Amino acid sequence: MSVHVQNSRMTTAKLRQMKQNGEKIAMLTSYDFTLASLVDEAGIDMLLVGDSASNVVCGNMYTLPITVDEMIFLTKGVVRAAQHALVVCDMPFGSYQVNTDEAVRNAIKILKESGCDAVKLEGGEEIIDAIRRMVQSGVPVMGHLGLTPQSVNQFGGYGLRAKEEKEAEKLIHDAKLLDEAGCFSIVLEKIPAALAEKVTKAVSCPVIGIGAGNGTDGQVLVLHDMLGMNQGFKPKFLRHFAKLADEVKGAVGEYVSAVKDGSFPSAEESY
Repeated sequence: MSVHVQNSRMTTAKLRQMKQNGEKIAMLTSYDFTLASLVDEAGIDMLLVGDSASNVVCGNMYTLPITVDEMIFLTKGVVRAAQHALVVCDMPFGSYQVNTDEAVRNAIKILKESGCDAVKLEGGEEIIDAIRRMVQSGVPVMGHLGLTPQSVNQFGGYGLRAKEEKEAEKLIHDAKLLDEAGCFSIVLEKIPAALAEKVTKAVSCPVIGIGAGNGTDGQVLVLHDMLGMNQGFKPKFLRHFAKLADEVKGAVGEYVSAVKDGSFPSAEESY
């Protein structure tokens, strides 16, 4: 099936129009120029340079160690690749939690130095002042509620969030606050599908789900997960759209054999 890719760049206004028209929004993470170029060419609407780079790129167990400067470095390559998609950069742990002034300063730094279109923050009412200030300063902001990986130590793991009524009510309350504060979109991660659909209908901005059912305005996955490159990671919400781990290992194995038996490079591949 071919995908029609618009020539013009995606914008926050276009994303809001997509929600109003009932058109689903497709989002993937990306961390480098080469893969981002392919994903952008394939027709993705949004590229997220996630702090999941801490896991995928750097090999850390959690997202917490990655820094603002490391996120800016990775985002620059993705921005250069994106001809169509809107590029969002995660604000890493510690870059917006200390105080509002520092949060706004870091958001502006990320936007200016990386060239991205927007930033993403985890949390609701507790960071709403920082979000309001960012939006007022001209920084487009994407919210993130539900399972917030930067709070993994506080939650004690990566389990389903908002199962109980009290937490579900707070999540709805926080989503409305984010919407009113001017967030152009909200990510809902690993919450019950019925709750995610309720939130999606309760806010005017587009809602992007991951492990939140099909009632949201769009979906996001980690690129390396959906391509089947991360072996041993298969949560319920993840679908493998390829099995690149097997492809890569097979190709590398053939290369190693060809080098060792002297068949590479051949005469035709030599100058």
